[in-house]
Amino acid sequence: MRRVATIGVYEASLERFLAALRLAEVGLVIDVRQRRGVRGREYAWANAQRLQAALLREEIDYSHHKELAPTTELRHVQYEEDAKQGVGKRARRALAPAYIERFRREVLDAVDLTSLIEEMPADAATALLCVERDPEACHRSLIADELARKLGVEVDHIYP
Repeated sequence: MRRVATIGVYEASLERFLAALRLAEVGLVIDVRQRRGVRGREYAWANAQRLQAALLREEIDYSHHKELAPTTELRHVQYEEDAKQGVGKRARRALAPAYIERFRREVLDAVDLTSLIEEMPADAATALLCVERDPEACHRSLIADELARKLGVEVDHIYP
């Protein structure tokens, strides 16, 4: 059975991030960010080129699936809810119900997730990567839930 992990960037260093991947026996990182950069010097390691170089050194494969990222318009649905709740993106602990519904309809229903299975290593876990620390605050958890529901994969949320 294939295994899926989810991992975020916030509150992590490159060293802790890589250690978490090793501990979870990750062989492939699937980046599900629309833009593959993170603001802030402390997260420069998570920008696409630096991250890919670090993963290569660890012999972990990398793939980018932009089609699994929320659109800018959809992200604004979440930002509006964040503003109502008085939380910033880095402090968010949950996704807005309207965002979840639209993400499932506009993104997940439009993508054939079984194509990801062909890419996933049989002998290692695959990690879905985005920026939020908590999976409940990130669309990667919705992707992982859908993979578990439709394809029967195991999901483990890992924290660097």
